[in-house]
Amino acid sequence: MDRYSFGNFKNFFEKSLEYSLTFINFAPKLDYILCIMPIPQHILSVERPKNTVVTCYGKKKDHYAVRQRVGCKYDEGRHLPTNGPTIGHIIDGKYVPIEEPVPTVSMCDVDLKDWANVSLCDRLFQDVLRDLRKVYNESDALKLYCIAILRVCYPGIKDCELKEAYGDSFLSETYPDVALSRNTVCEFLNNAGKTCSRIIKFMRLRTEAVNMSHHLLVDGTLKTDTSKVNSLSDFSRKARLKGARDISVLYAFDLEEREPVCSKCYPGNMLDVTAYESFISENHITKGIIVSDKGFPSSAAEAQFKANPDLHYLNPLKRNAKLIERYNMLTFTGILPSDSNITYRKEKCTGTKKWLYSFRDAILAAKEEQDWLKNAKKDGTYSAEALAEKQRSFGTIVLESDCDLSIENAYAAYAERWKIEIVMRFYKSACQFDDTRVQDDYSVIGSEFCDFLATVLTFRLIKAFDGEHLLEKHTYKKVMATLKRAKKIRIEEKDWQLIKVAPSVTEIIQKLGIISLPKQEPKRRGRKPKQKSV
Repeated sequence: MDRYSFGNFKNFFEKSLEYSLTFINFAPKLDYILCIMPIPQHILSVERPKNTVVTCYGKKKDHYAVRQRVGCKYDEGRHLPTNGPTIGHIIDGKYVPIEEPVPTVSMCDVDLKDWANVSLCDRLFQDVLRDLRKVYNESDALKLYCIAILRVCYPGIKDCELKEAYGDSFLSETYPDVALSRNTVCEFLNNAGKTCSRIIKFMRLRTEAVNMSHHLLVDGTLKTDTSKVNSLSDFSRKARLKGARDISVLYAFDLEEREPVCSKCYPGNMLDVTAYESFISENHITKGIIVSDKGFPSSAAEAQFKANPDLHYLNPLKRNAKLIERYNMLTFTGILPSDSNITYRKEKCTGTKKWLYSFRDAILAAKEEQDWLKNAKKDGTYSAEALAEKQRSFGTIVLESDCDLSIENAYAAYAERWKIEIVMRFYKSACQFDDTRVQDDYSVIGSEFCDFLATVLTFRLIKAFDGEHLLEKHTYKKVMATLKRAKKIRIEEKDWQLIKVAPSVTEIIQKLGIISLPKQEPKRRGRKPKQKSV
């Protein structure tokens, strides 16, 4: 190629490059050019929504779209209009809007939701939500609150099922947008266990509210936990019977309020006597009278009782305790005024602030003697001397306390202690919390906290049912199943109505105050006037 040909080629290439760059800079303005291309007047005169513009498209530019104006932009000293989405077309001289697609059934919201059960729980549980908000932020407090309610209303529910149950219940309308997906709940419970100081703070808020004259029943229970990755799972004293490892959960139950006050989980191989002082000190139990069984002797938490003068104890002694013989506690001095089958004795230990109370139930003594004779006959170990020695202690119980109680109050306080067994029974059966179903330490602690909240709510429900005498005719499970039948349906947007239910269901939800009774006009006294014959 000669110099002249090369020069021509160079000029051609530079001009082509200049035109290409000019087109690239001009390309963003093509949309504006298309918008201002001449549109036939009969198309522009078609009635259409305000703030819209007509554009043409297609190969022959004979199709017309109606686009929404969404604003303008400043470009090189000029204000250029900005078009938004296409909202319709002009077809055969008429404006035809684009219809929104009808969502599929799988994408629709639930229009029929469980109402009565979650509404009652929400009403009875409001003060607990206030306490949770003192410790956690709003999002975390609502997660704990909703998980506890769902575990009560749907016993045995798994964490992966919480989101669906939340969406199917009216809880999602009362407290919308609570994240309860499987992964969210798993991570949340783990984080709740990691920040266990907040759980302790919440428990202390509850123990501070305990009345000084109230009786606190303390007991523990074992829960199956076969995890190999947490330090709480271990073989307990019942491992040879169950064949599985456990964790130990200690509870304090307010006898007068009839609900749990606080709880804490310990390794399954830890004895109750070992965890007793830790449980009292960590939860700041500083007032009231602790009523426990023989597994929680006062000597195990002696320092706590000395440090808190408003905290007292009432514990049973073992039948071979030396104090029983020293103060002749099996020689009874009177008959209990409220029960003629029970004799008693009360003594003060010299040089201490300790009092002893002993009781003998004649009916229970006869039953224990009958069982002893049956076993002695079966084993061939009967002897008159052994029977005479045992007969003194049959049907007896000796209590020690650091406060001077009336004989009636001392007996009533310990006689009511069986209610803590109901707590444990409901904890494992009604709430179905007999298995942890989580793995590491943090998740166990977080999940057990939700179980504690659910147990508190369960006993408030029992108290509400008992107050309306519903448990005289129905079981707890039957009442909860009845409440689940009372649902609400949404026929129109944001218009929820109670579905038609059987009169028996209506009667129960009216008794519990979930719906108000219709006002009835007072009947007029006297007979109705006779109609006059024409």
